[in-house]
Amino acid sequence: MTFLTPLGYGGQVIAALIILIGALLLWLVVRYLIGRSVTRVQNGYSVFKKPHFKWAQPALRPFDSARRVQRAETIGGLLSSVAAVTIAVVAILMAIETLGFNIGPILASVGIVGIAIGFGAREVIRDAFLGFFITIEDQYGIGDTIEVGDTVGVVQSLGLRITRMIDEHGAIWYVRNGDITKVGNRSQGDYVAPAAAAPTAPAEDRA
Repeated sequence: MTFLTPLGYGGQVIAALIILIGALLLWLVVRYLIGRSVTRVQNGYSVFKKPHFKWAQPALRPFDSARRVQRAETIGGLLSSVAAVTIAVVAILMAIETLGFNIGPILASVGIVGIAIGFGAREVIRDAFLGFFITIEDQYGIGDTIEVGDTVGVVQSLGLRITRMIDEHGAIWYVRNGDITKVGNRSQGDYVAPAAAAPTAPAEDRA
């Protein structure tokens, strides 16, 4: 912003404020676009709701549920967080540089702190990444009956870090997504429950 150079340090301050205000406006636009996209996904594909597309509605019914809403909210929340952090970091660094400070040492310090935080929170980051891919790949969703290890239950909520499920006895299970290495989804495909084993007759009856 060379037109503010004659104002000296006051011009630098004004330029920094313009950068921050521009970043705020950009964040509002990005948040609006993400929110609009999430709302459209939650409402479903309106084109298939027209009368001449009724033949396609049975095939799309599985997506017309809380499952789609959950996936849209999860992905939208993640995109909003990533966009907010990216815009804020870039805008702050640009504003600091505009004020005449050397951002080289700051970048080095941020890198070191980021590495330390990454090591300390690697399990949380791993859980979040796996939760994101579980949601994107639609491995399971709300209302699905799944098997995780020796636990079988119905999924109540699916977050980026935790999957909450309830078993047949009413116990609530909180499973970290990072701990899920293999999961069976009984609600997908043609699952058939195994037949119960016949009770063994007592020895005196067999005699």
